[in-house]
Amino acid sequence: MLGFSCGGEALFGILSVPAQPAKRAVLIVVGGPQYRVGSHRQFTTLARGLAAQGIAALRFDYRGMGDSHGAMRDFEAVGEDLRAAVDSLFTALPGVQEVVIWGLCDGASAAIFYAADDARVSGLVLLNPWVRTSGGHAKATIKHYYRARLFDPELWKKILRGQLNVGAAAASFLRIAGAAAGKGKGKDQAGAAPAALPERMRAGLARFRGKVLLIISGADLTAQEFLDTAAGSEQWQAVLAAPQVSRQTLVEADHTFSRRVWKDQVLHWTGDWLRSW
Repeated sequence: MLGFSCGGEALFGILSVPAQPAKRAVLIVVGGPQYRVGSHRQFTTLARGLAAQGIAALRFDYRGMGDSHGAMRDFEAVGEDLRAAVDSLFTALPGVQEVVIWGLCDGASAAIFYAADDARVSGLVLLNPWVRTSGGHAKATIKHYYRARLFDPELWKKILRGQLNVGAAAASFLRIAGAAAGKGKGKDQAGAAPAALPERMRAGLARFRGKVLLIISGADLTAQEFLDTAAGSEQWQAVLAAPQVSRQTLVEADHTFSRRVWKDQVLHWTGDWLRSW
């Protein structure tokens, strides 16, 4: 257990340390609300696996999560927590010279917002980054869920048997279609639409000059929304096409890589990438 402070609050993490740590360590940032162990012990398995490969890894709870003190906060407001964790990692392991931040979902988004402002961060591993907007989510749902459902024989069997509330299903689809069409977009007090999350994330990633490994789950709506957002923006495409960005896709995996074979593959990709530069 590694204890440190941030903003006067106590934070706690677990540091997995090999016998001879490499000069490059990993900070695991969990998506919230989430505990540092992760769904089906995902982050515990990852940290221990990296340590077995000679790479130290710190997984921690930022303020308001798990064992750490303080009020719960949004992923866009955890920059101080990440800095405190990096400080603690460097203090605990004086031989470490740089850190890679590994983040899933909005943990990946938090890492993007933070990385360019800390010279000690040399790389990012981003899994299924969260770029959620109501319109983007609705479009991804229609494209990747409803289209597939139309060709699902079980759906039509339920309809023919009267086992599906067609009216409720139609109403749900119309709500999503309305969101996809952009109805009800919010504005700030000045009357102008605020910068959307995807744009702010793109700008943050464009500022970062380190290495990036993007890992995508093929069977995850959050990942599909990210890919659709990037595909619809020339600026996003330019950022992801940069030579320092590598990409891997696990076609059958869900959002949290719940099967052991999927977690092992993510560990393998992460370790190989960390040793490749």
